[in-house]
Amino acid sequence: MALSGQTAVVTGAARGIGRAVTELLLQHGATVTVTLHNAGHVVEVALLDVDESAGLSLKASLDQQHGAQRTLFLLCSVESEEQTKAAFQKTVETFGRVDILCNNAGVLNEAAWERSVSVNLVAVIRLTYMALEHMNKGTGGRGGVIVNIASMAGLGPLPSCPVYTATKHAVVGFTRAMAAASTALGYGIRFNAVCPTFVQTDLFSNIYDRMGMFSQLAAQTRKFATTGVLNVSEVAAGLLELVTDETKNGEALMLTGGGKKYMTFPTLS
Repeated sequence: MALSGQTAVVTGAARGIGRAVTELLLQHGATVTVTLHNAGHVVEVALLDVDESAGLSLKASLDQQHGAQRTLFLLCSVESEEQTKAAFQKTVETFGRVDILCNNAGVLNEAAWERSVSVNLVAVIRLTYMALEHMNKGTGGRGGVIVNIASMAGLGPLPSCPVYTATKHAVVGFTRAMAAASTALGYGIRFNAVCPTFVQTDLFSNIYDRMGMFSQLAAQTRKFATTGVLNVSEVAAGLLELVTDETKNGEALMLTGGGKKYMTFPTLS
């Protein structure tokens, strides 16, 4: 799949993995809608102001490198039905289409577990279904690809973060089921998940403060981290492979310090 002329929507794009993904897609010829997810505990004006500043700063930087017409910044919480729907509409109005969705926005906070479920899982489902309205070949769309940022915690348990583990397992399962449904129903959309180990982002740097009742397991989590911490560009490269390789559908790509591996799962008969 060549990216030239393709339009992508990236959530949580102002920093970390989202920013790396945005920059890499632009380098390969795509146009990108940058939707920014507020990463605070609640949606507050101060946090939104800070996030808006980060998003506009990224937009200004990308404008200098690629031109103002290649990106569109929208202040958008992935927890808001109204804001996410408006973001897709604005993308289509501006660029004419949606070809790629990267569900990247995520949080880790075992004490605020309901919000973790809302951001990490419910929002992924919400945005996927909204993207279907614009991408589904069965209803006039052009098809495309949706890549969800999951985690190694979506493949095996992270004991200090059971809710985070549950949400990422669910993202992997949702991705694989949607891939099968798309094939069966002719959506023309591929679905894949990236499952990195620890990545050098704000989420990782604050993980030991967000374990809630499981903080006693911090030392065990540090042992997991000794297997290698990825940089954001490595995760972006994995996503790019899943976007551009049209043979990849229903895949969970595990990324560790030792390299990459496509996971195999038991089949249901």
